[in-house]
Amino acid sequence: MTQTNFLAVLVAAIAATVVGFLWYGPLFGKQWSELMGFTPEKMAEMKKKGMTGTYVTTFIAALIMAYVLSNSIAARPLLTTLGSLWLTFWIWLGFVATVLIGMVLWEGKPVKLYLIISLYYLVSLFVMGLILVSWR
Repeated sequence: MTQTNFLAVLVAAIAATVVGFLWYGPLFGKQWSELMGFTPEKMAEMKKKGMTGTYVTTFIAALIMAYVLSNSIAARPLLTTLGSLWLTFWIWLGFVATVLIGMVLWEGKPVKLYLIISLYYLVSLFVMGLILVSWR
């Protein structure tokens, strides 16, 4: 069992949430909502219902991801900053990119949507990995 730095996990989860706000906001929000088929009316309806639960659940998911990534990094005591980028890339490729490809293959979603979503996870994992490896 490894020693977990819970403050680093919390900061990594907050950082991933900030990346998400930027990614699905000013960077790719408009493209993402169009590719998802969300009309401005649908977006307004979703906001009217309240997004608090969605944001809380997303943050909890980021906490879990940061905790698991923290344990993966802690199991490699000689891991460098560059090594953390490689580790998070392989985690992304093996578990995120491969699982999400089903949205294109089975759900008929556009490849561009797949790229927006899967690359968000890659960037988030990179950011979390850098925080966690530098703060142990």
